Amino acid sequence: MTKKNETPKKVQEENKAEVAQKTTETKSAPAKSESSSEKEAGVLYLGIDLGTSRTSVSASNGVRETVASYVGYPKDVVSRKLLKKDVLFGSEAQDNRLSLDFFRPLEHGVLKCSEGNSQESVEGNVKAARDLIGEIIRRSQPRKDELIYAVIGVPAQASINNKEAIIKAARESVDSVMLCSEPFSVAYGLDMLDDVLVIDIGAGTTDLCRMHGTMPEDSDQITITHAGDYVDNELTKLLKETFPEAQFTVNMIKEIKERFSNVSEDMPRVKVELPVQGKPTEFDLTDIMRKACNSIVPGIVDGLGKLVATFDPEFQERLKQRVLLAGGGSQIKNLDQAIEAYMQSELGSGKVLRIEEAMYGGANGALKIAHDMPGDFWEKLK
Repeated sequence: MTKKNETPKKVQEENKAEVAQKTTETKSAPAKSESSSEKEAGVLYLGIDLGTSRTSVSASNGVRETVASYVGYPKDVVSRKLLKKDVLFGSEAQDNRLSLDFFRPLEHGVLKCSEGNSQESVEGNVKAARDLIGEIIRRSQPRKDELIYAVIGVPAQASINNKEAIIKAARESVDSVMLCSEPFSVAYGLDMLDDVLVIDIGAGTTDLCRMHGTMPEDSDQITITHAGDYVDNELTKLLKETFPEAQFTVNMIKEIKERFSNVSEDMPRVKVELPVQGKPTEFDLTDIMRKACNSIVPGIVDGLGKLVATFDPEFQERLKQRVLLAGGGSQIKNLDQAIEAYMQSELGSGKVLRIEEAMYGGANGALKIAHDMPGDFWEKLK
């Protein structure tokens, strides 16, 4: 299902290699369906996973890119002279944040545009989100003569206002855009659409979705905040309680978690250096790391239990045996085994399969959805 141009076979091979290889059970990307001449040529399809921590894109031209969801603008003429840029993204923005008006425009998987924030903060986050979407699209390398059709993954239970805000932010960079549930896009990308439970662990939220051969309804989806940021907060709390003399920042905690996260009882020792009154000092964080990472398991399994309990009794057991673990948080070592063990304890049984491409699982699925939508559908969305 590739876009036709001067070398369609080459593009098709790239799409299969880049988009379809997700798990050992993953099928190859389907062949291109019949469509209008506009869909066949001159269109770049994008699947975008707009995340609290990272934003990723898979494009029909074979390009895949990911960037940390940080945006920064120079504070004054001095910082503008130093940085030589009007806007910075990702790790570059994070590394220079002291010289920037710094934004992490998404929280719990949605735009920070609630009524509780000041008007200045809302406008800043909306602008940052718009620029972030524009940047990830720029990195997908569209040609000037191409139309851009994008599918953007959002949390399963994102509000109507937040969906509208994301669509508005995206419209400045694309010709047509639609939103889809992030866990649905993961399942769609893997052709696992029937009797499947999807766990999509992001930074701000964990989305749970029950697939049963149709588009999931609101009753098939649950969004909880037991996710990556939750682990960071737990690790921070435990570190302060256990080693009150240690000095650290939120970013240091995040880096330690991403490097050492593990839930196994026999995990390798986690030894890191943190400053104490300016002097680097070694701390053993093994036990508190395990405890912090395990803290999200009960909430996830409780959510799965609710989705199972409200499903057709004849198919509940099959549902528990087909659980997909996806998202950046799925990279916590042995988390699939921990969730499986807790399911067996609380729900009687369970089988968890971790997808291989945690970084691009949602974007790959969103790209596949974009390909499968008929040309006239995209026309109506313009």
